[in-house]
Amino acid sequence: MKNFFASTKGIVLAGLTIGLGAAVLQKLGNPGNMGVCVACFGRDVAGSLGLHRAETVQYARPEIFALVIGAFMAALSSGEFRPRAGSNPLTHFLLGALVGVGALIFLGCPWRAMLRLAGGDLNAVVGILGLIVGASLATRFVKKNFSLGAAKPANLPLGLIFVLFMAALLLLRVMFPPVADQPKNGLLLYSLQGPGSLHAPLWASLVIALLIGFVGQRSRFCSVGAVQGLILFRSGHLMLGTLGFIAAAFIANLAFGQFKLGWSGQPIAHSLHFWNFLGLLVVGFGSALAGGCPGRQLFLAGEGDGDAALFSLGLLGGLAMAHNWGLASSSAGLGPNGAVAGALCVILIFAIAWSGLRKPAAA
Repeated sequence: MKNFFASTKGIVLAGLTIGLGAAVLQKLGNPGNMGVCVACFGRDVAGSLGLHRAETVQYARPEIFALVIGAFMAALSSGEFRPRAGSNPLTHFLLGALVGVGALIFLGCPWRAMLRLAGGDLNAVVGILGLIVGASLATRFVKKNFSLGAAKPANLPLGLIFVLFMAALLLLRVMFPPVADQPKNGLLLYSLQGPGSLHAPLWASLVIALLIGFVGQRSRFCSVGAVQGLILFRSGHLMLGTLGFIAAAFIANLAFGQFKLGWSGQPIAHSLHFWNFLGLLVVGFGSALAGGCPGRQLFLAGEGDGDAALFSLGLLGGLAMAHNWGLASSSAGLGPNGAVAGALCVILIFAIAWSGLRKPAAA
């Protein structure tokens, strides 16, 4: 059966769906310019599980779980659920962790950068430039034959492990919901103030994120892949989806009164331009080497990709580490150890890129 979402109209519709869904979730209670952010929501999940103790960012975000489950449903229904894994599992995990640190230096993943732009936050422009530069650097290494190893077919249980893990976390969220004025319910921690205390109703988060996961998997939506597609193949196919995402979020923000143009006073953002640039450079560089942005990695994990699952677990660990070790930024500015962490992330990703260069096969 022909995949509509692989067409031009399909990728645009996917971008419009994700952008509109994110703006609606913000209107329903999610934090400002953070309707759906894989990094920020992953950080909140890590906090809810007790992996870090920053009390303002702890919430078991159902969107993260539903994105994977929605992608799984799409892959299963289309015959694209194919368990597989590559040959560098620890490298994928490490790249995920480094991307997590870079995202929290900027304060958001590529999706949030686009949502911040659509909400009028001009600091996002600097971050998106860094994302483009990072993805472009990775593409130069890809042109020189960079590879982490080809994915190979794997047993069914391997492809299901991450999906079942997400389903189990969703079940915990349903069993132990937040309770007013209580920082913990059963096994999960919840913020009483700050971004972690702001959230849309459970039903809305699930419905919209399941839909995003479904269309994201079917369309191969990827913000980093959009940049790579332009450079490697002179193809603007994925970029059309990215532009649709921004356009839908922008129009919805205007309609909902969520648009505020400027550099300062933006929700959960800072105006340290160099670090906004560097943070998303790390995200773009590391994500492109790993095969997709954090959102795309969740979609891939949902269709049975073990490498993407390891990247996503590494991302979760990196997000937790960023708060435990003072690497994460805040609205007040850079974290106490953020500068050193940003420099080390760049060095380590360059090292991974160089070590992954392969000699061309002999003729």
